Amino acid sequence: GKNPVDAFAALITGPLERPNRIGNWIEQTTTLAILGLSVMIPFRAGQISIGAEGQLYLGALAGAAVAILVPLPMVVAPIVATGVAMLAGAVAGAVPGVMKARLGANEIVATLMLNVIVVQVFDYFVQNVLRSASSTAAVSDPVRPEYAWAKLQELTGIALSRANVGLLVALAATVLVWILMSRTTLGYRLRIVGGNADFARYAGLPVARTIEWSFVLGGALAGLAGAHLVFGVFGRLEPSMASGLGFLGIVIALLGRNNPFGIVLAAAFYAYLRVGGDVMEQQTDVGSELILIIQALIVLLVTVQALPLLLRRLRLKRRAG
Repeated sequence: GKNPVDAFAALITGPLERPNRIGNWIEQTTTLAILGLSVMIPFRAGQISIGAEGQLYLGALAGAAVAILVPLPMVVAPIVATGVAMLAGAVAGAVPGVMKARLGANEIVATLMLNVIVVQVFDYFVQNVLRSASSTAAVSDPVRPEYAWAKLQELTGIALSRANVGLLVALAATVLVWILMSRTTLGYRLRIVGGNADFARYAGLPVARTIEWSFVLGGALAGLAGAHLVFGVFGRLEPSMASGLGFLGIVIALLGRNNPFGIVLAAAFYAYLRVGGDVMEQQTDVGSELILIIQALIVLLVTVQALPLLLRRLRLKRRAG
């Protein structure tokens, strides 16, 4: 009973019609790009890590605790708090990394269960330890002003909603991850272990240590995404502030083919659909669930490209047998 032309017009053009919508697009692109990078590193090492959400929450909690409780000079404050958030995310990544590399635990189960633990710890601290006395909602006190990331509106004079310098941080992280993967010894080890762990072991590469590093680095980037949400977007801790975003990071990494620059493009595309879906729902009363259907179809179309390769391998095994 709806006009499909109007609905898709709102979806396609809506995010660019107003500066605040462009800001929403930038804000979501930033978070998804960082999360995609965090998932990409373990993926390139052949590890299926789904722990980005827990790593993000622990990074957000640690960074916000510092930003709420510890006064620091203006220039130093955001650097210190962001570093703490990344360190906490790295610790959350190291736990399943060590379990997989040293104990042979299944990384999917380990990261998934750790997500549950971290989210419950996060909720406990927000609702009981850091909860704001001046708010009826279960949120923390706001972070101190010196910790806040500068908004793009302050730099450009354009009302870009909550978009902030996290965009520049995400772009810098993209370049650094590309350098890591293509120009460093650790990146070479990550790629070799991900391609064939047995070959890497026979070649004398430290496979266990490389797997651990992949989880640690991925966790640090997820913690950076948590810092972006706390210091650039919300300015405080809120329950469910990143619910489901960690799993979207997996989708972004798949869409970007585990390439840092491809991940940025995939994040921008995915964020555009999310913002366009909200506009479509507001303007035409067509539910944003349609966007979830489109996104799911995109993921299916991307992943099904691996089917011919799988069939080819099965044929080769059959011939060899």
